[in-house]
Amino acid sequence: MTKEAKLQVLARIARLLNEEEILWAVGGSALLYLKEIVSDFHDLDLMIDEHAEKQVRSLLAKIGTLHSATSSAQFHSRCFMEWTVDGTEIDIIGGLVIESEGHAYAFPLKPEEIEDYIQLEGEIIPLHSLTCWEQYYTLMGRTEKVEILRRVRSSGKSIPTQ
Repeated sequence: MTKEAKLQVLARIARLLNEEEILWAVGGSALLYLKEIVSDFHDLDLMIDEHAEKQVRSLLAKIGTLHSATSSAQFHSRCFMEWTVDGTEIDIIGGLVIESEGHAYAFPLKPEEIEDYIQLEGEIIPLHSLTCWEQYYTLMGRTEKVEILRRVRSSGKSIPTQ
């Protein structure tokens, strides 16, 4: 699956979510890609308002296939769905909860955490906070991603947008 094909799927999903005025944002490695921090991404991690779970499920059912979500001892998100749309893997996450060192940390998506927007195939794509993702990756033990984000932050350079 090419990056271009995955971005076309992102634009398709954005159209559906934006038309219904659902609070959502791109996170994970796709966020880092769209902010030109990394050169590739595997799937789409889309953060949503957990209260929009049924609505998002209904919208994505029109264009994709829902899979049985794999359980994880580290994540207890209030909403977690795994989808495939045109060969692109999508994780829908609402009310993110990360278990770390015996504590559960809850991170519902908040409008003020949307740091930036880009336009993709005529659709507005909200981008989640890099600061939030640095915190999430720290709690997940994803040290490589944490280091990348710390280097970007300490460089003092502004992050380019498209």
